[in-house]
Amino acid sequence: MEARLNVFENNVTAKFFRYINSAGKVLSDSSLPAATQELVKIRASQINGCAFCTDMHTKDATAAGETAQRLHMVAAWREAKVFTDAERAALELAEEGTRIADAAGGVSDEVWANAAKHYDEEQLAALVSLIAVINAYNRVNVLVRQPAGDYQPGMFG
Repeated sequence: MEARLNVFENNVTAKFFRYINSAGKVLSDSSLPAATQELVKIRASQINGCAFCTDMHTKDATAAGETAQRLHMVAAWREAKVFTDAERAALELAEEGTRIADAAGGVSDEVWANAAKHYDEEQLAALVSLIAVINAYNRVNVLVRQPAGDYQPGMFG
């Protein structure tokens, strides 16, 4: 399988990724727990059908010490006992924030309030921004049919 467009060598997409990677660095440096960040990226990528990002973030999470059991359960997090209440709130916000077209009102007040019980304002800002950033990455990769499976943790710096 070959991508429709080489996003790594194209001048426009390469420049776009430099900017979006800078945004991602701000988020990785935030006080939102790194494990939560990876879980959110994985769940949004699953929903969006982005194999490239799912491959990347499951491997990055594993390299950071995440357990296989938790990674296998991300897609079914509601029934899984392996996530904290805070992680569950983040996953729920990620789902509603990713599926905004499916609900007339976007993210519900209930889901927002639940996330706000577990995260301070800085962490909520990071969570909202993270959901936006991973959805942007997902959309580019799905649009160009970016092949997945070859990612090695740390290969993009």
